[in-house]
Amino acid sequence: MPFIVFFIILSLSFYVFYKIKFVRSNLPMERKYLTGKSGICLGLFVGLFGINQLFIHPTTITYIIGGIFIILGFFSVWAGIKSLRYYRPFAIKELEEMSN
Repeated sequence: MPFIVFFIILSLSFYVFYKIKFVRSNLPMERKYLTGKSGICLGLFVGLFGINQLFIHPTTITYIIGGIFIILGFFSVWAGIKSLRYYRPFAIKELEEMSN
């Protein structure tokens, strides 16, 4: 599945991008916000990797391990979305205070 591989590479690239932004940021709430974004990207990477493995190796062990990867990826995306929703107002307020 070439399009799944494309999205795997894309999500890994965004994960690295957000982690670099995290290291370069000095604001604490912005760092937590970026952690949420990178968590979503990492969850997508893990989940899509699990889905891709189901198509490559159709064995029972692969289905079990792929299912674990999909579940872990789903929970990572879910936690990242919750983190984004919680820290977004604080990060916006922090950035507004920095610009004033």
